[in-house]
Amino acid sequence: MNQKNTQQSGMFLILILSLCLSIKSVGQVRTHGFNPLPKQWDEAIPLGNGMLGALVWEKNQVLRFALDRADLWDSRPMKGLHRDEFSFQWVTEQRLKNNYKPVQEYFDWPYDREPAPTKIPGAGIEFKFTKGFEIAESQLNLNEAISEITWKNGARLQTFVHAEKPVGWFKFENLSTGFDVELIPPAYQSQVKNSGDPVGGDDLGRLGYEQGKLSKENNTIIYQQKGWGDFSYEVIVSWKKIDSKTIEGVWTIRSNPDNFNSNLDQKSLETLLKSGFENNKKSHLAWWTTFWAKSNLKVPDPVLQHQWEMEQYKFGATARENTPPISLQAIWSADNGRIPPWKGDFHHDLNTQLSYWPSYSANHLNEAMGYLNHFESNKDNYKRYTKQFFAKEGIAVPGVTTLDGTEMGGWIQYSLSPTVSAWISQHYYLQWRYSMDKEFLKEKAYPWIKSTAQFLEQISVLDEKTGKRKLVISSSPEINDNDASAWFTKTTNYDLSLMQFNFKVAAELAQELKLKGEAEHWSELYTQLPELALSENKELMVAPDYPYSSSHRHFSHMMSIHPLGLVKWEDSDASKDIIKSSIKLLDSIGPKGWVGYSYSWLGNLNARAKDGEGAAKALTIFAKAFCSSNSFHVNGDQTKSGYSDAHYRPFTLEGNFAFASGLQEMLMQSHAGFLEIFPAIPTSWDNVSFQTLRAEGAYLVSAEKKNGKLKSLKIQSEKGGTLKIKANWGKYEYKNTSKLKVKDLGNGFIEVEFKENSGVEFWEI
Repeated sequence: MNQKNTQQSGMFLILILSLCLSIKSVGQVRTHGFNPLPKQWDEAIPLGNGMLGALVWEKNQVLRFALDRADLWDSRPMKGLHRDEFSFQWVTEQRLKNNYKPVQEYFDWPYDREPAPTKIPGAGIEFKFTKGFEIAESQLNLNEAISEITWKNGARLQTFVHAEKPVGWFKFENLSTGFDVELIPPAYQSQVKNSGDPVGGDDLGRLGYEQGKLSKENNTIIYQQKGWGDFSYEVIVSWKKIDSKTIEGVWTIRSNPDNFNSNLDQKSLETLLKSGFENNKKSHLAWWTTFWAKSNLKVPDPVLQHQWEMEQYKFGATARENTPPISLQAIWSADNGRIPPWKGDFHHDLNTQLSYWPSYSANHLNEAMGYLNHFESNKDNYKRYTKQFFAKEGIAVPGVTTLDGTEMGGWIQYSLSPTVSAWISQHYYLQWRYSMDKEFLKEKAYPWIKSTAQFLEQISVLDEKTGKRKLVISSSPEINDNDASAWFTKTTNYDLSLMQFNFKVAAELAQELKLKGEAEHWSELYTQLPELALSENKELMVAPDYPYSSSHRHFSHMMSIHPLGLVKWEDSDASKDIIKSSIKLLDSIGPKGWVGYSYSWLGNLNARAKDGEGAAKALTIFAKAFCSSNSFHVNGDQTKSGYSDAHYRPFTLEGNFAFASGLQEMLMQSHAGFLEIFPAIPTSWDNVSFQTLRAEGAYLVSAEKKNGKLKSLKIQSEKGGTLKIKANWGKYEYKNTSKLKVKDLGNGFIEVEFKENSGVEFWEI
């Protein structure tokens, strides 16, 4: 091992490396073809900026933009939900005396029966050509987030939703024929044929709205729609003729009230239109250039590579710090005259959590804050719910909510589960660990985790026989659906692992903040919890006396492995046995009950088990069998190849983003107290690389393996600190421009003491 020092500063090296990575990322061409132009809404070309969204598709030989906005919501209270019996104590009593039907009738059935509360769509824009509609090519440029369509008569369309402004743009060039622009309202007065179908979606006519007002003046069309209560919205589309063959146009959706300060009035819209398509395209491209420069990866499998690029694109299109978080479909509501699948709501028993799994290591912490800001802004509502339903202090979050965090009912074992806020705690914790932002720790992360710990302490009890802390009734999503037996009288591994995690990190963060008394208290509560339930074969069970014995889409009994990392491969041989045995059991029982996100989750689990072949296989099945042609996760096996008994196609996003997390886990892991690169890649991947993935401790890591040998490992530290690195390669050298302390610990580990904004590079010799 030789050390090579130069006189350059570490900061200068970091700037140069960042510049090189930006150039490389921008130079990589990323596109997705749509040929022919999709004729179904959930296969459409997706565009968005976290607040506004559009789906570009062909409907009855007409070019259509389906327009959406994240805060278009019918927020009426769920009918009949908040009755006198709305009490966890009452539910517990009914379960324990086997009188559960009233619980289902009061709290489960309204979700299926009632059309609202629900996400609602915006409108559609249709471009009706007088002739010459035959399309030559259509594609989405992922780098630029711009869709381009060309016609056989030479006409060309470019369209995008601006990355930072609440406006969509379109530009037609080389026009040789005329066309009409029409703004198509949602069918709020349609005949009701579909009712009581939360998966397929009720017809919009069930909402009972009066049809909105449509007005047109010159080249501007405005649609005004009254929603439930005081809510209303309007859609504006305006265009101008640049020359005889060119038309430029803009559109926006205004929400009233404008709780996210995202409205654009008609005068501002006209000013933007005057400034021109190309001028606004520049600032749009600048945002996306920065986004793609944050991280990148290159794997030799074209299916996995392209799917990851599509997931990164969709994340950039749906996540912003100052917009609502990613819901089931985010900004792409169903364009079929119906309410979105599962009402387009916020499912916090899996769906929203999985959507943010990839954000941390992909170095998109700003976008991830939109998720946590949602919980921060709704804290008072959660505290109201905690007191009303649980009669406790602290914070509990409903598992299924509206835009403002209000509970919606449904299968209440999950929609009103007592541990939802603990799973959310993990995202606060990850934001802290990946950023090491002390202000965030003090002002947001620890207060949330502490409030959740306070609630969990109050809702749990000490078992008289064992002396261990437990929940009187407990559940595991979505084992036994909404049957009475879905409430277990012994604490499930799902609930237990979340409680373990929350008390454990509450103690850790209190210690970090030098709150010794609080740290000791949370540690004591952690020791009062029992061990996870294991079978004789060391398999994680659903609950004590209840093994995982039939195929199920949720792997919630394995939360302790991933995402929580309470059982780590790196801990001991006993932990390895638990992980191997639990995954083996999943495989042996088979995938009949799985859906798309099950395969994404399995990819993450296999990566944590250092099984590169297994991880790649699971992620490949997801990409090939459970996604529509535009990469949207549609839940069922569309190939009917035996990967699932489900063949339906309700579109939701969580499986997509969990896929991205799985591939990133294969390339880098930092959850076990040290950094490991390429921990779970197939043996055939001799040439693989990634740039500026983010590791816990606020480290930016870039690595390249070429011809089976480590060509480069570059680590930049934002906050400083001591980093342990697993050196699973042969002899090496390193470049230490920041004059850092580098120590070979033996047993295949290196330790580096980083200064703030310093860097080091290793390579194999």
